Amino acid sequence: MLPTFIDELIQTYGLWIVFIGIMLECLGVPFPGETVLVSAALYAAATSKLDIGSVVLVAAVAATVGGTIGYAIGRAIGLPLLARYGGYVRLDERRLKIGQYLFLLHGGKIVFFGRFVALLRTFAALLAGANRMSLPYFLVMNAIGGACWAAVFGGGAYLLGEQIKRVTGPVTLVLLIAAVGLVIAGFIYFRHHERELEQRAEIAISGAPFGGNHRAD
Repeated sequence: MLPTFIDELIQTYGLWIVFIGIMLECLGVPFPGETVLVSAALYAAATSKLDIGSVVLVAAVAATVGGTIGYAIGRAIGLPLLARYGGYVRLDERRLKIGQYLFLLHGGKIVFFGRFVALLRTFAALLAGANRMSLPYFLVMNAIGGACWAAVFGGGAYLLGEQIKRVTGPVTLVLLIAAVGLVIAGFIYFRHHERELEQRAEIAISGAPFGGNHRAD
């Protein structure tokens, strides 16, 4: 039912739905942005009412804008919320600082590759902001990731046609499973190296996690 409903919205509102839907997903609202992009690309392939270049461009801009807004929200309220309520899930100050340190090292990879994984696409920007990822670096990786994701999924749907629907589902599932596997592996690594990571974080980040200044971006 959902793809049919989205198809109807695209036929009625065109690129506005592409922009709004993808922007909402990338700023942290659970919305099927990938389905919107694929549906719009298929509509462009089947009719002359949408141009695939415009679909990919609008999707890339929407992903970039949504990610930037998500980053700003995460930066403004994400860390204070974690610091205030994180204790209920065992996220104390030292663990929050470790999170900032890990984003300092790997934030660019998370933001870029997160575009291609459903859950990460929704929350990567919020996490980047909450963990004080360098803004200039975030903006670059956010824009590159959004453009690559829009080109791969939008262009792929346009070229492969309806076959893309049989491909994107399994591919998305595999990427999600891989992401979950990496999270589990990361958790195991964290449990065994928490003290070492804490010491590295103290060296790399000065002060409390609220206003701590990164020594390197």
